[in-house]
Amino acid sequence: SGIAVMVETLTDNKNRTAGDLRHYFDKNGGNLGQNGCVGFMFDRKGMIVIEKADGIDEDTLMMDALDAGADDFNEEEDSFEILTDPDNFEAVRSALEAEGVPMMSAEVTMIPQNYVELTDETAIKNLTRTLDLLDEDDDVQNVYHNWDE
Repeated sequence: SGIAVMVETLTDNKNRTAGDLRHYFDKNGGNLGQNGCVGFMFDRKGMIVIEKADGIDEDTLMMDALDAGADDFNEEEDSFEILTDPDNFEAVRSALEAEGVPMMSAEVTMIPQNYVELTDETAIKNLTRTLDLLDEDDDVQNVYHNWDE
């Protein structure tokens, strides 16, 4: 349905893992591409999420993050999202930690360059089932996708 899914695995048996992944995608109407074939659709970024709470001043937080080397600062519904270059991630995280900023999450991740919205119920059901199967697989470390849920 036009959704790009990138799966990072760690395995002692490449053939078993590739077969399992191929089965998950085939079973639910998708297909398994070549290694790295959707990588160009994602950007590797550091992402720090901070819950909106009393006592957190948005302007001060934004200035602290940008001064420490953050690339972008976004206000979401119930949180603030700070994006960094992966090389600057640790410096920004440490600077915010030194300021006593409580973080909901802080990780280097893959951010989609654009998102795809699904309206077909069957496609949504198949994608959800595929993501659940990937989540349950012990060899799968991370799953990234560009589905606008």
